[in-house]
Amino acid sequence: MSQPSEVHPAWLPPSAFRALGSRRIRIDGQGPPADTVRSEVTRACAHFGGRICAPGEEADLVLAVAPSSEAGSEGFHLSRQDGSTVVLADGPAGLLHGLFEVVRRGEAAFGPGLTGRRHEPAFALRVLDHWDNVDVHPVMGQVERGYSGGSILWQDGRLRDDPARIREYARLVAAAGINAVTVNNVNVHTAETHLLTDRLAEVAALAGAFRPYGIRVHLSVNFAAPVILGDLDTADPLDPAVRSWWAHTTEKVFAIAPDFGGYLVKADSEGQPGPFTYGRTHADGANMLAAALAPHGAIVRWRAFVYNHRQDWRDRSTDRARAACDHFAPLDGEFHDNVILQVKYGPMDFQTREPVSPVLFAMPSTRLAVELQATQEYTGQQRHVCYLPPMWSGVLGFHPYGEPGPAVADVAASGGALVAVSNVGDDPFWTGHPLAQANLYAVGRLAWTPTLDPAAVLDECIALTFPGAGEPLREILHELMDDSWQTYEQYTAPLGVGFMVRPGRHYGPDVDGYEYTPWGTYHFADRDGVGVDRTAATGTGFAAQYPRPWSEVYESRATCPDELLLFFHHVPYDHVLHSGTTVIQHIYDTHFAGAERVAGMRDRWRDAVALVDPAVHARVADRLDEQLRSAEEWRDQINTYFFRKSGIPDAKGRTIH
Repeated sequence: MSQPSEVHPAWLPPSAFRALGSRRIRIDGQGPPADTVRSEVTRACAHFGGRICAPGEEADLVLAVAPSSEAGSEGFHLSRQDGSTVVLADGPAGLLHGLFEVVRRGEAAFGPGLTGRRHEPAFALRVLDHWDNVDVHPVMGQVERGYSGGSILWQDGRLRDDPARIREYARLVAAAGINAVTVNNVNVHTAETHLLTDRLAEVAALAGAFRPYGIRVHLSVNFAAPVILGDLDTADPLDPAVRSWWAHTTEKVFAIAPDFGGYLVKADSEGQPGPFTYGRTHADGANMLAAALAPHGAIVRWRAFVYNHRQDWRDRSTDRARAACDHFAPLDGEFHDNVILQVKYGPMDFQTREPVSPVLFAMPSTRLAVELQATQEYTGQQRHVCYLPPMWSGVLGFHPYGEPGPAVADVAASGGALVAVSNVGDDPFWTGHPLAQANLYAVGRLAWTPTLDPAAVLDECIALTFPGAGEPLREILHELMDDSWQTYEQYTAPLGVGFMVRPGRHYGPDVDGYEYTPWGTYHFADRDGVGVDRTAATGTGFAAQYPRPWSEVYESRATCPDELLLFFHHVPYDHVLHSGTTVIQHIYDTHFAGAERVAGMRDRWRDAVALVDPAVHARVADRLDEQLRSAEEWRDQINTYFFRKSGIPDAKGRTIH
C-alpha cells in the first residue's frame, strides 16, 4: 500500500483558501486568535496573490472585532456591506471562527447572494477527549481504542517532539469549531497522574500549542492523586486535607497555564478509584474538584459511565443500561455550578444503535455534556467506512418529551457541552482511514450547529478536503458515506441488541464472546428467541426510566421501533416486525444486504482512481478490501449462529453454513 509523502492536509489544504487569498483583506483586531487570523490570511495571500490592507483602506473582506467586544466570545456576524464581505466578531475568538466560515463558503462568501446572518455556537464548550497514554500501555498501547497509529501528543513516555504537527491539529479542529482538548486518557495511569504536578511543564507546552487557535487544554485526573502524588493516606472528598491538597495543586496548574480549561474524571468505573471508597457520592467527589477550580473560572467534567463490571451473568435483574440513571438521577441539584456531568449518548457503550441515554433528560438541575465517540471502537475501527453524523444527529435531535418539546441538544447546550473521543493519531492521514476525517470534522460542526444536515456537513468536508474535485468525486463519496452507518448496522449486531464483538479487541464477530462474562453485555439468545427484556412489566424496568411518551413506546412490542426491539424486548424468532418480516428473516436479509452493499462500495471507489491523490485512493481501497472481508465474516457468523439457534431456514434459500 502506498504512503503519502507528507501529512495529509485534511480539510485545510492551501487550495481551500483560494477565494480568500486572492483578495484585499483588512484585519481589525488584537490578541492571540486575531494574530492567528492575520497569520492565516498572510499565508493565503502569499499563495494566491491577495494582500492585507492598511487600516481604513477599502477591502474585499473586512475581519473586525466589535468595539464592545468580550475576550472569550465566539459569535460573529457575516454580511455584505457596500461591496465588501464583513465579519464583525464579538471578540478575537469570534474573528477566528468568522475567518473559517469565509473559507468554508469559498467564492460564495464574496457574491451578492450572501445573506447577512449572525453565527454563534449552540454549545459553549466543544471538546475532543484524547484517550492517549503518556507511557505505552501493555494492553491498550499508546492510544486506548486508537486506530490511527500512535499519539500525536505523547511518545514513549514523554511529550512528542513535533510541535508543528500539534499546531496543525489545533488548526484543523478549530476550523471545524472545537474549542477544548483533553490531552490524556480518562483511564489515568501512573505517568499521566504526574501530569498534574511534576510534569506540568508538558501540559503548559501543549496549552501553548493550542492557544493560538482559541483552544483550551483540559486534563484527565486520577481521583486518588492525593495518595499517589501527595503524602496523604486518603482521597476522601470531604477530608479538609484532601480538599486543601486539590486547591493548592490546582493553583499551581493555573500559575503555569492561566487559560487551563479544567479536569475530566472517570471515577468508580471499571476499576478507577472514586468517592465510593469512602462512602461518599459522586456529587461529593465532583464538588470537591469544582471548589478547587471555581476561583479560576474552570470546570470539572465528571463522567456518568458508572456500572457494575463484575456482574453475574446468571442474574437477569441487574441491568447495565439502568446503572447511570440509577446512580446519578437522585443527585440532580446537588452538583456545583461548575460541574458538568458527561453522559455517553446511549446507556451502554457507544454501540452502533442504542436508545438515547435517559440521564440526558432526568437531571434538569445539572449541567450535562453529551459524549460521542469519533474513534470507531464499535463501528469498524477506521477500517470500515462508517460516517457517524446521521447517528449523532438523531441523538441531538431526539425529543425526550415528544415534539414540539426540547431536543437533547437544547437540554445539553444550556450550560453543558458536546464532547467526542478523538479519532486522531500520528498516521499520515490523521484518522487511519482517510474518509474517517469527516467524522472528526462533523463533531465540531454539529457542536456549533446541532441541526445541520449530516449530508450538508459531508458536502462541506468534501469541498474543503478536495477543492475543485468536481461533481463526480462528490457523488462517489456521498454514495459510499451517506448510508454507511446503516450499512455497518446491517451486517453486525441486529435490531439494537448490541455488542456480539470479539472481547477485548471489539473488532470482528463473536456472537457469544461477552455472553457469559461479567461485563453486562448480553443478548440472551436461545432456541426460542433473542433480546433483553427491559420492560417495567416483566423485565429490568429500564424502559420506565424514560418520560412519556417514550416509556410507553418502548414498553410495548407493538410500538417499540424495530431498530431497538431487541434492546428492549426478548422476542421469538417468528415475531413480525413493523416492516412486515419476521425477526429471523430480517437478520438473514440485512446481513446479506449489508455485505452486498460493501461489495458495491468497493467497486464504486475504483471510479475515483483519477480523482484523488494516489496515496489516498490506495489507502481507501485497502480499507474497503478489509471491510468487505469483515462484512462477509459478520454475515456468515451471525446468520449461521441464528440458523442453528432457531432451526428456521432462510426463506430465500441462500447459503447459510
